[in-house]
Amino acid sequence: MSTVFTKIIEGELPARFVWKDERAVGFLSIAPLSMGHVLVVPREEVDHWVDLPQDLSVHLMKVCQTIGQAIDEVYDPVRVGLMIQGFEVPHAHLHVWPTNSIEEFSFDQVDNDPDQDSMDEAAAAIRDVLTRSGHFEAEVS
Repeated sequence: MSTVFTKIIEGELPARFVWKDERAVGFLSIAPLSMGHVLVVPREEVDHWVDLPQDLSVHLMKVCQTIGQAIDEVYDPVRVGLMIQGFEVPHAHLHVWPTNSIEEFSFDQVDNDPDQDSMDEAAAAIRDVLTRSGHFEAEVS
């Protein structure tokens, strides 16, 4: 049975993509810790991040760093957070988001009803930085 992330990757469910390549995708979280919260997900379904092939782990980290640099440019936060948590969906994924305090690392702080126009603007702004910086090569939808 496909995970919700596989359904998103295959276009069965909508998402605001900011990254697509042959091994991974990045899309906005529907319950962001802050505006600009991106999930970086391997196309391959692997439940636990410790079971990822090493080369895929390295690739995911590079994608996270590139997206994190774009998030930093768009939002100018104190830090860009990175977390691997993996409880809500059995498909390895990394959280990358703009953060200004350690309190913003708590999933008790997610916005379960984010403004949809703001979400569209966040995705467009991150994609724009990735495109202008020459890192974004794949098409997005």
